[in-house]
Amino acid sequence: MSALSRGLISRLRLPNPTKTSTQAPYQFCFFWRRFGTANALVDEAPETGQKNILRAMTPNSKRTGVIAVKCGMTALWDKWGARVPITVLWVDDNIVSQVKTIEKEGITALQIGCGQKKAKHLTKPEVGHFRAQGIPLKRKLREFPVTEDALLPVGTSIGVRHFVPGQYVDVTGISRGKGFQGVMKRHGFSGMPASHGASLSHRSLGSTGQRDAPGKVFKGKKMPGRMGGKQITVKNVWVYKIEPARNLMWVKGQVPGAEGNFVFVKDAFYKKPDISMLPFPTYIAAEDEDTSELEPLVADLGEVDPFMVAD
Repeated sequence: MSALSRGLISRLRLPNPTKTSTQAPYQFCFFWRRFGTANALVDEAPETGQKNILRAMTPNSKRTGVIAVKCGMTALWDKWGARVPITVLWVDDNIVSQVKTIEKEGITALQIGCGQKKAKHLTKPEVGHFRAQGIPLKRKLREFPVTEDALLPVGTSIGVRHFVPGQYVDVTGISRGKGFQGVMKRHGFSGMPASHGASLSHRSLGSTGQRDAPGKVFKGKKMPGRMGGKQITVKNVWVYKIEPARNLMWVKGQVPGAEGNFVFVKDAFYKKPDISMLPFPTYIAAEDEDTSELEPLVADLGEVDPFMVAD
């Protein structure tokens, strides 16, 4: 893990496990979209000052994802007094760095940039890309396919309130690299007999082929090799809490990768969230809103403890 990643995590200063407070009211802001283009307009009603939406989210709509930094594990206590292991993700200054449309690129997608980086640490094409879009230099880029009604203009900031506590998300990242490993660790083989008849082959895989027919080892045979270091998507990770003041997201479930690595979070594909609860295309904060004074938003646990196994 690089020194920069360690420094970013150390500044977060995760609190000690404490009991969670009651859920704060979740407010949504929507904005008015001009269809068929990458431009978005925000219109406020003069009498109420509320933001209007021209089109609501449909079941076929697909929102963008965000880039987060895995900060590590912590623990919380729910209202029943049970200790809950939690993974903390930091959504570090995500903005839209490029908009791809059907007319120009043949697809509808948003390129999201995360973090900060100096120009001397980027290549000239990368610096030219950021300057052409008129956005700050970013440390990590990721493209998320979206539907046409979910396009956002370049420079739009995406925070942790893009998600709602209680929904499910899919998390993609690079798993921890474990190097060259044997079949017992890599594939879960039981190994050879550990007593009579096995000499210096207790952890071997055994026979790999057949006799004269077919006289070869089939492709895809489970053998020793490099383990880990691959892109993995963990599905249906539950969002337990979000903290807008520090752009932190607390999720219950497996998150691939080591501390300090980038992970990509988007709405779950199988356990789809309720579209009436999601800010679409993303959460747009009011101009006079002070995020430093916002309380954490905690998922409603209901009357049954979701962390306890049912009898």
